Amino acid sequence: MSSALFLTERDASLDDNAPKIPGRIVTTLEKAKEIRPLVEKCITLAKKGLVAKNASEEFGTDAERGTDAYKQWRKSEQWQKWANARAPYVNAQRRAVQLMGDREAVAVLFDTVAPRFMDRAGGYTRIMRLAKPRLGDAGTRAILELVGKNDKAKRVSSKPSFDSAPEPTSEVQQEETANS
Repeated sequence: MSSALFLTERDASLDDNAPKIPGRIVTTLEKAKEIRPLVEKCITLAKKGLVAKNASEEFGTDAERGTDAYKQWRKSEQWQKWANARAPYVNAQRRAVQLMGDREAVAVLFDTVAPRFMDRAGGYTRIMRLAKPRLGDAGTRAILELVGKNDKAKRVSSKPSFDSAPEPTSEVQQEETANS
């Protein structure tokens, strides 16, 4: 089910059963509460792996695979540094495949979901309880979604506040003060 959440983020333009809203699945409340720690762990794992991948890029090469420059780079000490710096990224990918069991979901996690949460410390998911129970067994339904992308934007009110507004002076008020 955690892989299903990540797979809603992929490009589903050619998919017959494309999700209505990416990063959101509807399930029972109990399942959502059970899946949430796994999803959070996978995103944290992917974030740490991306840090290692970015650190390894300074040792990488632009040479096309199979060329003489690439072969020379493979024999150099730069390749050893690149391989050692990239090892945590590869380990994180393997661990995520082990936890979720779906390579395509792991690819979506590392390519689209984890970079979006790089500046967030935690709390990547939200569980919202739905009002209508599931038909058949009346199970409590809930939405498990990734935070951030589908959030409603907070709008600042365009109306002035009454505390800071100046007192209106009208002809009626001026006449009342003059008569008093």
